[in-house]
Amino acid sequence: MNTVILAEKPSQAKAYAEAFSIAKKEKTHIVLQSCSTFPRGAVVTWGIGHLVSLKMPGEYKEAWGKWNLANLPIIPERFEFKVTKDKQQQFNAVKKLMHEANLIINACDVDREGSNIFYSILHMAGVNNKTIRRLWINSLEPDEIRKGFNNLRDNKQDLLLYEEAKTRQLSDWLVGINASQLYTLLLQQQGLNTTLSVGRVQSPTVYMIYQRQQEIANFVSRPFYELVGVFETQEGIYQGKATYKEEDKATIEHLLQQSSLAEGVVTQANIKEITKTVKHEKSPRLHSLSTLQTRLNKLYKYSPAKVLEVTQGLYEKKLVTYPRTDCNYITENEFAYLAKGVAEYQTLLKVDFTPHTAPNKRYVDNKKVAEHYALVPTKTIPTPEKLAQLSIEEKHVYEEILRTTLAMFHNDYQFEETVIITEVNGIEFYTKGKIEVTKGWHVLFPQSEQMKDDPMLPIVQQGREVDAVLTIKEGKTTPPKPYTEGGLITMMKTAGKLVEDVADSEMLKEVEGIGTEATRSGIIETIKKNGYIEVKKNIVTVTDKGKILCEAIGGTLLSSPAMTAKWEGYLKKIGEGTGSQENFLKNIEKFLAVTIQEAPTKMPSQSVEQAVKVQQDAEYVGNCPVCQDGKVTERKTFYGCSNYRSGCAFTLPKKWCEKAITVTQIKKLLTQDKTDKIKGFKSKKGSTFTASLTIVDGRLKAQF
Repeated sequence: MNTVILAEKPSQAKAYAEAFSIAKKEKTHIVLQSCSTFPRGAVVTWGIGHLVSLKMPGEYKEAWGKWNLANLPIIPERFEFKVTKDKQQQFNAVKKLMHEANLIINACDVDREGSNIFYSILHMAGVNNKTIRRLWINSLEPDEIRKGFNNLRDNKQDLLLYEEAKTRQLSDWLVGINASQLYTLLLQQQGLNTTLSVGRVQSPTVYMIYQRQQEIANFVSRPFYELVGVFETQEGIYQGKATYKEEDKATIEHLLQQSSLAEGVVTQANIKEITKTVKHEKSPRLHSLSTLQTRLNKLYKYSPAKVLEVTQGLYEKKLVTYPRTDCNYITENEFAYLAKGVAEYQTLLKVDFTPHTAPNKRYVDNKKVAEHYALVPTKTIPTPEKLAQLSIEEKHVYEEILRTTLAMFHNDYQFEETVIITEVNGIEFYTKGKIEVTKGWHVLFPQSEQMKDDPMLPIVQQGREVDAVLTIKEGKTTPPKPYTEGGLITMMKTAGKLVEDVADSEMLKEVEGIGTEATRSGIIETIKKNGYIEVKKNIVTVTDKGKILCEAIGGTLLSSPAMTAKWEGYLKKIGEGTGSQENFLKNIEKFLAVTIQEAPTKMPSQSVEQAVKVQQDAEYVGNCPVCQDGKVTERKTFYGCSNYRSGCAFTLPKKWCEKAITVTQIKKLLTQDKTDKIKGFKSKKGSTFTASLTIVDGRLKAQF
């Protein structure tokens, strides 16, 4: 039987091949020798991520190649796929190998996208009637690879995951193509020269950041007043606070008068109650990708995309398990090998403690592990020398995963909490203090924000009389904090908190917010690349372009995570075999029809007018020499008159006779009628020449 193994990328294929004996290596595949797993040998080949992608609108119809509101909605009768030129050679090799195979093993990443990549290639290659099996592993260690290939799964679940992923891909194409053209063209009708990218997940993500920014901008700080007491005993001084918090200072003053008390005057108080409690704090749960991204951003300001990239590299180096996991639990199998390696892990971190070797349900629960388990170290424990060879980012990520895993075996953090209730003429004041008893797992995280002990409280006795001085303390309400880049991951994952509708909120919680564990960092990178947000000193702000997008889509489903809740809920049903791709895409088409109809009536004219003025001022390079009234502004490939709608056709090229013309030269041309001498022009015959440029009858001419 000819066996072909398809990996998602070359590095993954290399790891698979190295777990067996290699017969020979080719440019497009690796041949394995016969062994107990593959009695007749096998061939490992690979994709380069997506070898196959959806065609763009202009590849269906020539008219769709140009953006025009009259073309919307753009909905192909049948979706078509293509192979890009730079990936054609590898695709051809994979296609040939698949056609020659009797057994094809899907060894792409063990998630929905991996399933989509495999079946997209399979269908594009026209391969039918082949036996297909699925490799399902969470580690690239040789033992785990061999174990996985000896226990291949059928492809029933894989096909459902593919159906879900493909439906998501098609719906995102439909929404992205149509909504992006719709809002871009509507804004351009109002004079705003920009291109918007609108998407199912990226748009509500930007809008949630925009909402937070608006909350901060519109926040009005208000004063509040609290009653604070300073209590003096023979053993020392301590402070307490009453439970009252009032916006009006007079209310607190009236309370003091009612209790026959005055501010700043020494009076008698009674220690009514003293409670001491030893509290235990469990170690943090094991990392999923999102918790790791949030943690590393907080500690080192790494972007979520950087954390995923580094963790993927550690996975390929066989040091950590599969990174794109949304699970915080491991099974008893993982716990067993981790428990055996505790001593070596301790040596690596230079810590020493007596570990708990019994599995705890907080971390180990077979029932809560579905596709993947939590991010933990593999059985491959690096030597101190190998650890030293890692980059600083790799060390930070690996050690964070290792410390969090090792904390599972450590003691609880313990502290003694003391609460003193001091009564002054019927008003109770609360004092709370914490004293560390046992550091426990906290010793593993020297760089983190440890719980700091409150000031030492004096040893006092219940029922004792003490001197008290009361003060009315003024405070101010503070605005919400802006999002950090790591905070965006949490925001996306907990988007249900921002949705008022109970059903939508519950749905978002069920599907864990918007986006997926594997895509959230990519979405953040996309909205950065599209110019909707900026990140400075780890603080995220919405740009002017992002504000225009948010004002354009505000009040529509494109601005709300509720839309994603409904979509993700149904997509999940497709993955479970209870939903239909056909029904989902029909609903997307209805959604687009309504959006196309309603969007023109909801465009934010005032803010767009302001943006147009700002843009024109920024793009202004001079006055129009033809109509004498318009302003010449910079466009993507030329300079043109702002009165083009009124019929002025004056333009200047950015490149003339194969020589780029700078903005400075254009400004001089428009203000002084000609440029300085410019070298490097090329004639039609190929000879170079030097000349100044001038304008004659509205056209650019050379002046020698």
